[in-house]
Amino acid sequence: MNVYTSEKIRNVVLLGHGGCGKTTLVEAMAYTTGIVKRQGRVEEGNTISDYDKEEQKRLFSISTTVVPIVFEDTKINILDTPGYFDFIGEVEEALVAADAAVIVISAKAGVEVGTMKAWDFCEKHHLPRIFFVTDMDDDNASYREVVERLTELYGKKIAPFHIPIRENEKFVGFVNVVKMAGRRFTTMSNYEECDIPEYSKENLSKFRETLLDAVAETSDEMMEKYFAGEEFTQQEISQALRNNVIDGTIVPVLMGSGYNAQGSTMLLQAIEKYFPDPTKHNITGKNVKSGAEFVADFDKSKPFTARVFKTIADPFIGKFSLFKVCTGVLKSDSTIFNAEKDTEEKISRLYILRGKEQIEVTELHAGDIGAIGKLSDTVTGDTLSTKAVPVVYDRVEVSVPYTYQRFKTKNKGDDDKVSQALGKLMDEDLTLRLVNDKENRQTLLYGIGDQQLEVAVNKLLTKYKVEIAVMKPRVPYRETLRKKVRVQGKYKKQSGGHGQYGDVHIEFEPSGDLESAYAFEEKVFGGSVPRNYFPAVEKGIAECVIKGPVAGYPVVGLKATLVDGSYHPVDSSEMAFKMATIQAFKQGFMEASPVLLEPIASLRVVVPDRYTGDIMGDLNKRRGRVLGMNPINGGKQEIVADIPLSELYGYSTDLRSMTGGIGEFSYKFERYEQAPSDVQQKVMEENAKEEESEA
Repeated sequence: MNVYTSEKIRNVVLLGHGGCGKTTLVEAMAYTTGIVKRQGRVEEGNTISDYDKEEQKRLFSISTTVVPIVFEDTKINILDTPGYFDFIGEVEEALVAADAAVIVISAKAGVEVGTMKAWDFCEKHHLPRIFFVTDMDDDNASYREVVERLTELYGKKIAPFHIPIRENEKFVGFVNVVKMAGRRFTTMSNYEECDIPEYSKENLSKFRETLLDAVAETSDEMMEKYFAGEEFTQQEISQALRNNVIDGTIVPVLMGSGYNAQGSTMLLQAIEKYFPDPTKHNITGKNVKSGAEFVADFDKSKPFTARVFKTIADPFIGKFSLFKVCTGVLKSDSTIFNAEKDTEEKISRLYILRGKEQIEVTELHAGDIGAIGKLSDTVTGDTLSTKAVPVVYDRVEVSVPYTYQRFKTKNKGDDDKVSQALGKLMDEDLTLRLVNDKENRQTLLYGIGDQQLEVAVNKLLTKYKVEIAVMKPRVPYRETLRKKVRVQGKYKKQSGGHGQYGDVHIEFEPSGDLESAYAFEEKVFGGSVPRNYFPAVEKGIAECVIKGPVAGYPVVGLKATLVDGSYHPVDSSEMAFKMATIQAFKQGFMEASPVLLEPIASLRVVVPDRYTGDIMGDLNKRRGRVLGMNPINGGKQEIVADIPLSELYGYSTDLRSMTGGIGEFSYKFERYEQAPSDVQQKVMEENAKEEESEA
């Protein structure tokens, strides 16, 4: 592939609801520009983007894929992202590398939750955007309804560039609203000029007015001319569109059929004409050596720096670090420096990736996207630079995962293999997390949602040949006591020669501090227990609180005071006193009105106003206590509640079901509270069953 300078590069992320046609649109663009000889189909598993076996099996995108497309003399790096919310981390990585966005909408499904989330992403990252309405070949397609809904949501920013032409209920062409000219498709995106049909003129005048409204909003001068009833010239319209699409004050709406490769050329023309090259974006980092701010702004004259925004760790194609060059020019024989890891590596080959295809290149200029294979110390979010000018950029920010499953390795001896394989999956997907919960003797896999975790389990099996079993996690309950008791523990054993003898009298009572497991004191008078055995008594307590006698959970809030005892000058030992203490603990704890404490989380749920009643009703069923509501911009409410952590299992799926996918939640551990008696009984029964099955 040729070398492209910064001004001839466009980095465009494709966003939209799951199943709206993003991958099919990429295929259409690849087909119309001659990259592929035959247009791939998602259902046939032969698209450029969805090359992973899990994607081909499930018929939807799981990872972000880079597909560079050369249109005329411009290189357009398309970042095809997943639409399903479980894989939001992939979208967030792609947004770091993008300079603009195409939001894809299915004309038959209309504006969906994923459409609105895509808009919010663009607002957050200050990305100019274009809507592309696909599936126009479908019998149930309604372009008019899509435009009306977008205008209702986003006001006068929406500027429809096209309206459809249909004949015999078939999509055959479009009217260019900007140029007021008809176009009839011949083959794929190629077209010939045609008259504007009479039946289109009513919608045309309506959409033309919507477009001119958007143009008029771009300046006071244009607004005055518009209100004075003067016509805008074609040049004025084009100039206003060029200037204002870049700053986001105008959002064009284009259309076509990805499946039939209609409209893809017009989309590529709009990307080249209206979207900014990378140099129009600002980016700053920090010079590690001097501590000064490093203003990058995709200037090719500055020393080389790049930001790694994604890692591919595939057992078949190997490990690749995908990066965006932020300054300078990277050549294939360069030496690169990772300031965060303080490592330097010589690279021999430089690639651009098109799906799984690796295309070797000699150099990449500022703003371009490339890949380097087998960087041993580099992970997603790292910065590459030169050792002379070591620079670090902000790391990639991804959503926090709150859904989790407990898992066990199915085959004994596979623990190391599972750990290594999960490490590679987590290199690829930053929203996957592994937590070793030693207190509750379980390993947890965290993700954004159940579907993502299911995909991870399948990838372990198909890619890395290791199998894990997932199950409901153990809730981190605690055990404590409510009253004071005094008990004796005596350990006496005689078996020839020296025996074992230890005798302790211990008071157990609440310490009042649920943050600490136990507090130990001794109030022994007259040497009934020699001082050298005190550590053994405390060691016995420390071992007991790890796994309480009620249901096997850690003990907290315990105060143990050694008040008396006896010893044998020959048979007493540290072990004997430890065993006596363990006996005293088991008896005393069960006599001291033991209770289970359950973890309480502080939950925040953000939903549109219309869902607040449903959410609050559901929280009440989950034993939640709603503490308040805070209004948020965009007609949303933040509901704040305290809720038992055990009731949040599966909440991600339920919340999406209740809100059509638009609801969001987060939580953090707040404190422990005594669990109701029915909950305690249920936990004890479940724990007993689990102990039996593991025995």
